[in-house]
Amino acid sequence: MFTGIVAAVGKITSVTPLEGGSFAGVRLQIDAGPLPLADVALGDSIAINGACMTVVEKTGNSFAVDVSRESLSKTVGLDGAGEVNLEKALTLAERLGGHLVSGHVDGLGTVHSFEPVGESRELVIDAPWELAKFLAYKGSIVVNGVSLTVNRVEDVEAEGGKVCRFSINLIPHTIEVTTLKHLKAGSKVNLEIDLIARYVERMLSAK
Repeated sequence: MFTGIVAAVGKITSVTPLEGGSFAGVRLQIDAGPLPLADVALGDSIAINGACMTVVEKTGNSFAVDVSRESLSKTVGLDGAGEVNLEKALTLAERLGGHLVSGHVDGLGTVHSFEPVGESRELVIDAPWELAKFLAYKGSIVVNGVSLTVNRVEDVEAEGGKVCRFSINLIPHTIEVTTLKHLKAGSKVNLEIDLIARYVERMLSAK
């Protein structure tokens, strides 16, 4: 489990295909940056851009994870070198500053706009229609591993069909300490819906 409070911005330094042909995944070597790894052991979980991955190697201030082809097909930002948001798994001794996050990406969103509003910035994202029922005003959403609050939500017709368009206000601190600063219109993002909303929907739909 995670909180969606990014602990550090690291960097994917290499992407190595695993054995197994076109169906195989890749091994990512990641520079953890300011994220301390002294308490991280092989087999521990670290969220990378919101996707929970297992540490398979650790050397100094870097670690490696294996990403399956299935995970690569369901996420963005894990198939090439570049900055990534990092968060170690939650312990019971830590503050829950964001919300309960599983590190399982539910879908890919598309940035509709990312514009300054006063001292902050408004991030507007189009989510897949199948996630619309989980998004609500003042509800929680994870974008590339960052726990955020939905300020506005509406169902709209877009190119390719109906989408759920939601708005988030990003304060300067969040922009500074995460990779969200690099987003622009058209960027793809990893989305994870609120864990409680997932179970409520299941309870209401089960027969």
